[in-house]
Amino acid sequence: MRLAVVVQRYGADINGGAELHARYIAERLARHHDVEVLTTCARDYVTWANAYPAGRDTVNGVAVRRFPVDRPRDPDDFARWSARVFDEPHSVADELRWLESEGPTSSALVSHIARSDDAFDYCFFFSYRYHHAWHGARALPARAVLVPTAERDPAVGLHIFGPLFRGVRALMYNSLEERAMIQAVSGSTAVPGVVVGVGSEVPARVRPERFRRRHGLDGPFVIYVGRIDENKGCRELFSHFDWYLRNTKRDLTLVLAGQAVLDVPRHPKIRHLGFVPDEDKFDGMAAAAALVMPSYFESLSMVALEAWALGRPVLANGRCDVLRGQCIRSNAGLYYETRHEFVETLFALESNRSLNVALGRNGAEYYRRHYAWPVIERKYLDVLNRLADEDRRGGPGRSMAALPGWWARRRATCPPARGVVDALPTGPVLQARRIARSRERRVS
Repeated sequence: MRLAVVVQRYGADINGGAELHARYIAERLARHHDVEVLTTCARDYVTWANAYPAGRDTVNGVAVRRFPVDRPRDPDDFARWSARVFDEPHSVADELRWLESEGPTSSALVSHIARSDDAFDYCFFFSYRYHHAWHGARALPARAVLVPTAERDPAVGLHIFGPLFRGVRALMYNSLEERAMIQAVSGSTAVPGVVVGVGSEVPARVRPERFRRRHGLDGPFVIYVGRIDENKGCRELFSHFDWYLRNTKRDLTLVLAGQAVLDVPRHPKIRHLGFVPDEDKFDGMAAAAALVMPSYFESLSMVALEAWALGRPVLANGRCDVLRGQCIRSNAGLYYETRHEFVETLFALESNRSLNVALGRNGAEYYRRHYAWPVIERKYLDVLNRLADEDRRGGPGRSMAALPGWWARRRATCPPARGVVDALPTGPVLQARRIARSRERRVS
């Protein structure tokens, strides 16, 4: 088959979640089919400024075609439109302005997709909320397979995304919680969807002692890997960790690996290493007592899966439905909501070696059964074979609902998106099912 992977930015030096996810999938699908990546020239996710040259490229053996971004993102303009559509009644036209302001806006990329009707059998669009995915999937709905990478944030409650979720040919979800959220907000249950996630390139052999030696770490430590950002829960993590040390008197270090967009406090037991190469990252996770994931919003945590692949337990923010659900389903991590729960769970992971080892072992098995590459590849290939079989039999037909007319588009009939999301059911999917079963047993 001829496949396109369409994503906001792409490169071997881009380690962001959805972008790395897209690269892994493109490289894996290229082992079975003819794959081309369509993307922008942007490298920086904040500005979307053109950095790569436009035109054809090859990354790790996969063909890439880059298109220039029309204009960098204006943070003030984006903040204004975000406040408007997230917190006030607004119109569909306002949401389209928000989409334009978020970017990366590349009219050349969208035009190329719209003209490529016969060039690809199917197009995988990564990240529902960006300009390229919304316009690209609307141009080719019968060939569009959307990988939403949707988090529980106000954007998913915008009116313009309902027709997108209901109009594509198939959806590839990252987690049970993501699927439940999208189906609840859009009514997309009729669209074929598979919970698949993504694997990772975890090395067969890691060297924890190399990490300790390289960074001068002698004692026990826990590690956070990723962007150091308030939205990732890092400010709360710093506060909780300081409180943990002051109340337990434990000799524990918090190691941070990743770019900081939030000031890291000067603290004798907090070490910020900055961006580290993959070898160092995996050595560090293998050496740590646990991986800490304080994020409030995730569609899937790749670093949590990597820690589990290495047999290390995870301490997660239980207010994130996805992280909480993954900890419950894997039985490979603990979670907290309050500062007191953070202390108790971290103390258990650090001090109870039997518990630590058992959770790590469960994590390795969970990863092997659900996220090893043969499992992920098979799910993608099964979806492609199913779509191809439907097309040979005439196809189900798929069209995207048209936008309202000029006047209707400008009427402020859309509720604040934050309120829409706040009204959605919450909690991990597995827990909800257990509660339902428990209630059924009590009733019977």
